[in-house]
Formats: sequence, structure tokens, C-alpha cells
Amino acid sequence: MILIPAIDLKNKKCVRLKQGNYNDVTIFGDPILMAKKWQEEGASLLHIVDLDGAKDGKLCNYDIIKRIIGEININLEVGGGIRTLNQIEDLLNIGVYRIILGSIAVKNIDLVKEAINKFGSDKIVIGLDTKNFQVAINGWLEVTSIDALTFALKLQNIGVKTIIFTDIAKDGMLKGINLEQTKTLVDGTNLNIIASGGIAKLDDIKLVQDIGCNGVILGKSLYTNQFSLKDALIKFGD
Repeated sequence: MILIPAIDLKNKKCVRLKQGNYNDVTIFGDPILMAKKWQEEGASLLHIVDLDGAKDGKLCNYDIIKRIIGEININLEVGGGIRTLNQIEDLLNIGVYRIILGSIAVKNIDLVKEAINKFGSDKIVIGLDTKNFQVAINGWLEVTSIDALTFALKLQNIGVKTIIFTDIAKDGMLKGINLEQTKTLVDGTNLNIIASGGIAKLDDIKLVQDIGCNGVILGKSLYTNQFSLKDALIKFGD
């Protein structure tokens, strides 16, 4: 199981939100330094989200992402405000390992299919963010009536292989992930499911592993020193 430290970008800073609330922000400083820290502690992949881009519908922290790529030697997955094939191609060309599509997958699933056909299913992952198991879009600010499992199966049918699943109510709360909903996706699909939102302790990672997830995003738990990435990798890393 892969452990993926998160770097959320807002106004060119590394931040954490609580339950996706853009008004409840904790700043953790320079994202370049954080990327170097996670690399030094053993990460093989970083999860980068442009929060400004997710809300505004356009990539806003491109220069920071490009600088991170130039400063470290591990892979990045990047999401937030990516809406076109040209944006995807540009990010892949500057060295991003794979692209996370969120809102656009809901609004234009044909673009997801085109992206998979053009760039390959290994390069396109879907960020499936929910409230009450209904899909949320536009930086988590809008909740649709779309059932998460139904949508996941639809994505599977067009060739998606990997989903990053977040219950927004759990994100940043340090109270564990929503195991029931995450397991519903693991058991109900053939997708690789990466759990996100709420990891607080090493035992939470064990629970994610036990239900069959392929990976887990680690955010606030690392930033608030609930445990170290190094210890987590020793115990659970692939």
C-alpha cells in the first residue's frame, strides 16, 4: 500500500483546510520545503492539490508546482482546476507523474475518456469527493445528487483504474476515515481505491489496509506530528 503525503496549495502556501472550508485555513509555510521534507522522509509520491484552482476552475499555482518538480526527485500527482486536455498535456510535459481530475469528471465525463485514450489510464486518476456519499464539485463547495458508487462504476466503465476517495466531513478532523463508505467502493468496484481524509494515527492506516485500499493520503496527521512519515512507511509502506 502506498502512503502519499499531501501538499495543498493556497496563495502559494502549503495549507490544510478543515472539512474543505476555505475560511478555516492553517498555513504550514513553504510548499517547496515541505516537498523536500517528505522526500527526505521516504515518500515515493506526493499528492498536490491547487485549492485556488479547484475553487476558481483554473490552475492557479502552476509556478509552485513547476518549482516543486525542479527541486525534488520523486513523483507528483496534481489536481485542482484542471479542465482541459491541453492542461493535462502541459502538466505531464513538465514532469507531473499523473493528473487528478475532479469536477470536470462530473461535468464532462467524455473528457475523462478522451484523456485516458490519449495519455493512458495510469496517468489519469479521479478525485471522488463526497458529502453523505454524494459527489461534491467546485472545490467541495457544491454537492450534487450523484451517488458515489454509481459514479465510480460509471468511471470504471470508461477505463478509469484509480480513484482517490474523500469524505469531506472527515477531512482535516483527525478522527479516522469513513471506513464504511470507503469499503463500499472497494467491494463494489474493481478500481484501485486510495483513501483520503481523517487519518489520525497509525492504527487508522492499518484499518485502511485491512479493507483493501491501494493507498492512503496523509495530510493533517503529518503536519501536526501525530506520527512521522518515516514510521508509517516502516510499518505499512510498499
